[in-house]
Amino acid sequence: MPSLAFLFPLSCIAIWAGNGIAGKLAMQIMSPAALSWSRWLIAALVLTPVLGARAWRLRHRLVRSGHKLMALALLGMVLNQTLGYCAAKTLGATEIGLMMGLTPLMTVLLSSLLLREPPTWGALLGGVLSLCGLAVLLGQGDPLSVLRHGIAIGDIYMLLSAFTYALYSVLLRRWTLGLDSWMMLYGQVLCSLLLLTPYFFLVDGTLPDRQALWLILYAGIPTSALSPWLWMQGIALLGANRTAIYLNLLPLMTASLAVWLLGEQLTMAHLLGGILTLSGVVMAQCILRPMHRP
Repeated sequence: MPSLAFLFPLSCIAIWAGNGIAGKLAMQIMSPAALSWSRWLIAALVLTPVLGARAWRLRHRLVRSGHKLMALALLGMVLNQTLGYCAAKTLGATEIGLMMGLTPLMTVLLSSLLLREPPTWGALLGGVLSLCGLAVLLGQGDPLSVLRHGIAIGDIYMLLSAFTYALYSVLLRRWTLGLDSWMMLYGQVLCSLLLLTPYFFLVDGTLPDRQALWLILYAGIPTSALSPWLWMQGIALLGANRTAIYLNLLPLMTASLAVWLLGEQLTMAHLLGGILTLSGVVMAQCILRPMHRP
């Protein structure tokens, strides 16, 4: 299994790339609240017949870990996805994929803070390089325009989305809940549904129509019911930082699908900003020399 452990995050990234396209299409016919709520409802309906009885037997263990499961669900499933869908209202799938590619760098930085891993030169230099790439991307080729005009609300949503998933990945590594990956997933799905139900009915309340059904099914089954388990398995086998490396493939996969399926155009700002950003991310993950030795 260790030699095949890379298949877990790799498969997850492929599903997420497709979800970026599905999310962009869905935002043309439904609200972020509706898609966020309906996808976890579908996931709960799919997983309950398989995992419900076992979850009932482990209910005391699930209840003891309930506050941590709720926090993980809030970060990795509720905020990450809802913010991403809000960003998709104004950003293309290519921009979303490129900005989500910052998650590994954020994971490295948060690991230094929360897991007490020593900061590295790669994290410092890679962070600076990624910020330069991000400025090129956000400024659409003119980095100084970010200073003159600020950044758009969609960009803010996407940066927050990447941050919440980085924090989610680090907390998954830090917390030991005594649950296997399927129970971790099922517990978080139920917590997500609990958090999103009042949000949906307060903000929207309109049930999606048939036109959105296939998009909801994709978001609910492979993306919600399967990919979180694949990601948690990757973290369990490879660790948070090594698993996060596979997020470097997300911009490439998403951009390829966006060009093919949505007809999006790659610009020089996309290429230059993406190269700088992802080069910084790779630098942070490959240059592991500590900035100071104990």
